[in-house]
Amino acid sequence: MEGATWCIHKYIMHGFLWVLHKDHHDHSSEGLLEKNDYFFVIFATPAIALMYFGSLADFNYVFYIGLAVSLYGMAYFFVHDIFIHQRLKVLRNTNNTYFLALRRAHKQHHKHLGKHFGECFGFLYVPKQYFKKKKQ
Repeated sequence: MEGATWCIHKYIMHGFLWVLHKDHHDHSSEGLLEKNDYFFVIFATPAIALMYFGSLADFNYVFYIGLAVSLYGMAYFFVHDIFIHQRLKVLRNTNNTYFLALRRAHKQHHKHLGKHFGECFGFLYVPKQYFKKKKQ
């Protein structure tokens, strides 16, 4: 899923669907929701369809693909929206090296306000340079 996420983020969200993703970078939306939140519906719809049709066929592999996409989406919500962007003011203070590196990489991604010249398009993979040793 990480490879698919990277490709979708770089070539679709920063590509032809930038119109939906732009407000996530420039914070131009007012209120609780962003246009970027439509991606929840865009990705949930096929996942629900896969689970539905897979359940009709005695829960074959199609169901489990839909379930995996749904679980990944839930993880994305918790890590990206709650932990990184603090949509809910919880999990603010951490000393975990991986989580701090994840925040640094995502912050670097958001330094680019336009759709071009971005970096760190993945979700859970963090390039090595974002891991810093703790100061003692």
